[in-house]
Amino acid sequence: MTSSALLDGLNPQQAQAVSAKSGPALIIAGPGSGKTAVLTRRVAYLIREKGVPPWRIMAVTFTNKAAREMKERIDRLVGDQATGLTIGTFHAICARILRSEATRIGMKSDFVIYDTDDQLNVMKSALSDANLNTEKSQPRRYLSMISGAKNELITPEMYPTDNAGDRLVAKVYKRYQDILRASNALDFDDLLVHTVRLFQRNADTLQKYRDRYEHILVDEFQDTNTAQYVLVRLLAGDEGSLFCVGDPDQSIYRFRGADYRNLSRFQKDYPNAQLILLEHNYRSHQIILDAAMAIIDKNEDRIKKNLTTSRDDGPRLNLKNLADENDEAQYVVWTIDQYRRSGRYHLRDCAIMYRTNAQSRALEDVFVRANIPYRLVGSVRFYSRREIKDVLAYLRLAQNPDDSVSLNRVLNVPPRGIGQQTAATLAEWAEKRGGSLYDAVQAVDSAPDSPFKGRAAKSLIEFGRLLERWRDLRAKAPVGALLKDILEQTAYLHYLRDGTPEGEDRVQNVQELYRVAENAGARSLDEFLEEIALVSDVDNLDENADGAIMLTLHAAKGLEFPVVFIVGLEEGLLPHQNAADDPEQMAEERRLMYVGLTRAKDVLHLTWTTRRSTYGNMGERSLPSRFLTELPEELITGSPVPGRPTAYDAERLAARRAGPWRPPAPPARPVNAPVRPATRITSLYKAGQRVRHERFGDGVIIASAIRGAEEEIDVRFEKYGLKRLSASIAPLTLIEDE
Repeated sequence: MTSSALLDGLNPQQAQAVSAKSGPALIIAGPGSGKTAVLTRRVAYLIREKGVPPWRIMAVTFTNKAAREMKERIDRLVGDQATGLTIGTFHAICARILRSEATRIGMKSDFVIYDTDDQLNVMKSALSDANLNTEKSQPRRYLSMISGAKNELITPEMYPTDNAGDRLVAKVYKRYQDILRASNALDFDDLLVHTVRLFQRNADTLQKYRDRYEHILVDEFQDTNTAQYVLVRLLAGDEGSLFCVGDPDQSIYRFRGADYRNLSRFQKDYPNAQLILLEHNYRSHQIILDAAMAIIDKNEDRIKKNLTTSRDDGPRLNLKNLADENDEAQYVVWTIDQYRRSGRYHLRDCAIMYRTNAQSRALEDVFVRANIPYRLVGSVRFYSRREIKDVLAYLRLAQNPDDSVSLNRVLNVPPRGIGQQTAATLAEWAEKRGGSLYDAVQAVDSAPDSPFKGRAAKSLIEFGRLLERWRDLRAKAPVGALLKDILEQTAYLHYLRDGTPEGEDRVQNVQELYRVAENAGARSLDEFLEEIALVSDVDNLDENADGAIMLTLHAAKGLEFPVVFIVGLEEGLLPHQNAADDPEQMAEERRLMYVGLTRAKDVLHLTWTTRRSTYGNMGERSLPSRFLTELPEELITGSPVPGRPTAYDAERLAARRAGPWRPPAPPARPVNAPVRPATRITSLYKAGQRVRHERFGDGVIIASAIRGAEEEIDVRFEKYGLKRLSASIAPLTLIEDE
């Protein structure tokens, strides 16, 4: 092996990858295995040791930030020898190619690239041209379907036409593309699709780029979609030097079109490719890695890895069962504060990860009340999210109808036929009358000088009546009932459901706000809104200051933290309920858990709740996540998990650790945490009884147990499957034998 200084400090597998011979190579890089170092040194090695001109090298990654970091590292290694290197995201590189070859695809080289808002406007025009209501037809849903088709290289002509719905999508898809072409514009997906088509239809152009790029390197290969895989396959050809780095166990973006099976396709297309496993982890201690492998090893049809590390200094995973999400939030924030006070860790060293954005609400509330700084990564604060601000605007109008900012916000949200021109006319008329927008709305039906006729007048009158309805309801109903009526009368949740994962996230956020309103009890609306304003008053927080980190598990990929909390480890949440009947989705949920575990360097806390309040909760209790039951006994401490097996491979444990290890005592419970008095109760139910639930219908009790002062029963319902309920509050009746 060469004695190049570029190999100094690398382990044998990393050095093997950096100095690999030309040709196809697949590098399976486990978490924390130094893949960025391998990629950058590989480029430097090609330039310095193999004499490859930098302009003959293409390095592709998925984010501009990653591309900048890679370029900076390469520049530090080889200096100005890297001049001419092609490095960037798939979309950026394709845009450069298409500008050079625009005439080949019937475009002008000064084409524009439409962002999401531009695409939405184009889609609305396409729907209108197809004689469809641009709002009721959910333009975002059509964009999502068309994007999915483009990821799979399906053109409008190729789109399925098996039923009326598919034929309509194909029609809208074609019109959408016609509008883009007439505007000399491409969307992000088009950058990939048109480049692939360019190469497929112009052999001479493809050969030109094959001749130029002798070496192609691709980062995060597990996140490529079909279009991206076909693109690099075309550029590399059958004999090209294609160096791909990725980890199929960290493929968590299926909803964006990513397909981890591209690694298997690579091995099939290049049967003689070098396969190198990077298994040594430089981030986490061995207990964390063993826990992660216990989870991911349940997935089938994968390239097995044995993650190792030199660190045997870490504590076991701390499991904690809490009463509900508020108790969970208090425990997490209190524990983080104890780390800060002890001087062991800074706030910025602690990260809280969750499956859905809606879970941040309870945590944010406790952080603000405890006056402890925090930061949200990849998201906005709960009360600053668009859908939450919309719903709060309705509540504020019920409290103060003269709030013109709130009225303007929801005047046509959801759409009710009050367009921009009508809104502008309303504002002018209100100013002329010398009153508020609300006063003007209420006068539309009676004022002789009303400028509104027909549909506009009808829509404004109906909106005014709704405001009056909520003003009256506010005086005699609790906040929860008022919010429920607002959601029903506006059909706001239906408006949010646009067929995309983002739409479902927004629905969950509003449902979480509804739960908060329900818990407000008899508090007045103005008290409720005042408390919300206090909780959301963190706009002046310095993002560069020390603060705990909160983020979704999807946003956590690529990051690392000394202390990690993964909260909400319950069936239906993690793994998510949408994965229950889909083995592929369930495998991805397992990969998501694996990613979360391997973000931790030193300490891991895993929490779940006995009951997590949800929209329309009917006494349902939470079931611990199956992932908790799969963690070996020797790796965990803290709360016991019902149903968790205790067997563990003792031989492997002994080989890893030289002697016995005594875990530290788990963190004490907050001093102000409620303590329930011990109570002896008797069982009301037994296995085999048939019951009927107001929401879930008929089912059979399969188990009953007394835990503390409550009886928990497991019921298998005919339509909803297994549920764990609290016997004291679940609306159940026994079904007598007929």
